[in-house]
Amino acid sequence: MSDNDKTRGIFPPLSRRGMLLGSAALSASLFMPKGLRAQDYPTAQVNTSGLAVTDDTVTVGILHSVTGTMAISETGSVQAEKLAIDQINAQGGVLGRKIQFIQEDGASDWPTFAEKARKLLVNDKVASVMGCWTSASRKAVLPVFEQYNGMLYYPTFYEGLEQSPNVIYTGQEATQQIIAGIDWVTNEKGAKTFYLLGSDYIWPRTSNKIARKHIEDKLGLKVVGEEYYPLGHTQFNSVINKIRLRKPDVIYAIVVGGSNVAFYKQLKAAGIDMTEEKPVLLTISVTEDEIRGIGGENIEGAYACMKYFQSLQNENNDTFVAAFKDMWGSDMVIGDVTQAAYLGPWLWKLAVEKAGSFDVDKVREASPDIEFPQAPEGYVRIHENHHLWSRTRVGRAKADGQYEVVFETEDLVEPDPFPEGYQ
Repeated sequence: MSDNDKTRGIFPPLSRRGMLLGSAALSASLFMPKGLRAQDYPTAQVNTSGLAVTDDTVTVGILHSVTGTMAISETGSVQAEKLAIDQINAQGGVLGRKIQFIQEDGASDWPTFAEKARKLLVNDKVASVMGCWTSASRKAVLPVFEQYNGMLYYPTFYEGLEQSPNVIYTGQEATQQIIAGIDWVTNEKGAKTFYLLGSDYIWPRTSNKIARKHIEDKLGLKVVGEEYYPLGHTQFNSVINKIRLRKPDVIYAIVVGGSNVAFYKQLKAAGIDMTEEKPVLLTISVTEDEIRGIGGENIEGAYACMKYFQSLQNENNDTFVAAFKDMWGSDMVIGDVTQAAYLGPWLWKLAVEKAGSFDVDKVREASPDIEFPQAPEGYVRIHENHHLWSRTRVGRAKADGQYEVVFETEDLVEPDPFPEGYQ
């Protein structure tokens, strides 16, 4: 199958891959509604707002960066969304209609994201969009989705302080990741001083603002340095020298995209051995996807606070990992955002079926309390604030590029995108 075929949403006849997808779908179907017949849901009734819905198909959009510095992170999201769509189609689709997709490239450029979002909603009339990664890209498309009443399923952990009727946030917000991670490293590692480091755009700066408030105002601890660098930056020796001089207990690193490759290689070359835990490195931006580029030997010993790691041991995740590798290659890895992206098409399907309609207003109204017990991360539920209840986990990077899970919350953490005292 060519890349062009994948982009147009065309898949080959059932093969070994198809058989595995079918097995996964069969397993999932034990817990999900059976495939619904399109003739029971006349198009004129389930599509009253002119969306790209026919008697046989419904078209959605996929909008990520497959070129530019963010491609290293967003490629996995595209692959996960296509896998979910393929599995849903193997079950019979949504309200009896097979899902088609139109894929657009945001090209790691925020105005391009806005332009492509408008094209998908206005020209293509897609019923929903799975997409974006950086907060800058999400902020760029948000006015477009609100103006044209589209529905975006956004997969990335982010800084919170946002809630839109036109977005379902399938990643974690600040209280589930940033604050939870700092509490963990303080309680478990006895950390008292932090050096904050990030890429220079909305998410790292806002996340570190929240982190500093928590470290200084809530915990009474100290931030000894804070630095930002442009996306795509590759020269970190200056800040690494500052870190060595100030000797923080924790390097709190939220560098994104391809810059991670240079940062971790230079960190190791400078003699900072994270396996020694002096200092501890805690990241909320390096998933298994980024480690493929960094090299496991260059980040071994670092900690990451997220909700999903590929190494999670449960039946749902075993099935998901097997299907993903069979579709995209045995050497592929799956990170937190990739898994969160996989949730988007499934949560949209469940909301459409609950609403009995593709109309965005009805899908939005049906979304709160949607449950997805088959999520690879484990049971999730949509909160009325459009974020997900989920567990917080901490993993430690290994040389083989995987994380060993060293902590997870006992219960699901309620999403709170506007925590009091952090705005």
